[in-house]
Amino acid sequence: MNFQKSEFFYQIVALVLSFLVVHTIYVGLVRPNAEAVLESERQLIAEQQATGNTKPIKRSAWVVLKDYEQESCFILALWVMSIMGLKAQRVLAQRKLISQSLVSIEEGRRVLPEDARKLSRPLEALPEPENGFLLPRALRSALNRYGASASIQDVSNVVRDICDTEADRLDSELSMVRYITWAIPSIGFIGTVRGIGEALGNAHEAVAGNIAAVTASLGVAFNSTFVALLISILIMFLTYQLTLMQERMVLEAQDYCDNNLIRHLQS
Repeated sequence: MNFQKSEFFYQIVALVLSFLVVHTIYVGLVRPNAEAVLESERQLIAEQQATGNTKPIKRSAWVVLKDYEQESCFILALWVMSIMGLKAQRVLAQRKLISQSLVSIEEGRRVLPEDARKLSRPLEALPEPENGFLLPRALRSALNRYGASASIQDVSNVVRDICDTEADRLDSELSMVRYITWAIPSIGFIGTVRGIGEALGNAHEAVAGNIAAVTASLGVAFNSTFVALLISILIMFLTYQLTLMQERMVLEAQDYCDNNLIRHLQS
């Protein structure tokens, strides 16, 4: 329960900080530069119309990023990356623990049921949060079951069940990450709908010969989708990498129990 509360508090703080950082950058850097670029483009277009010379106008990154949909996508991207960073840090801490010697069993020694209590004492003495990691929990449960039933099959089943439960828990905890990953391109499509709607609203100006408002609205539509899809590709890649790390951690913990404990047991 404390772990869930602390993670919820971390997510709220990360969201607030993500909003403050991205909004500050947009207010102080992105939108002022975008307005300067647009103003220079308007002057250039006016000069071209006066002289009759037409030259292509280069696309500016400031203009591509300036709208509210793009800002929202960056806020969500920074937020979800902070959440994934916390989860990745915990996975790395658990994998580091797997490389340590948590049960001291000499090669060739056979562990009897009466030895289970002695072997579990160092595991119970681990400090927090290591005490709640997957590997110590699996080893403690395996030793407790072995001491109670003296059945190697029961021990193997306990380890497998705990690892399967942990894998399901880790997968369910990624639901927020998956939701944000889905929401980012959806916000881009909202910008597309908004831009197309504005372009249709300015269609009468295009009929009159002024297409500036229509092209600006279509720019909002395409730029928002473009930025959102690029961010979504990055977030999806990071999500799959995090999922792979978690799956490997669970498999490594199960292999550790098999190689360092179960194979030494004697029924």
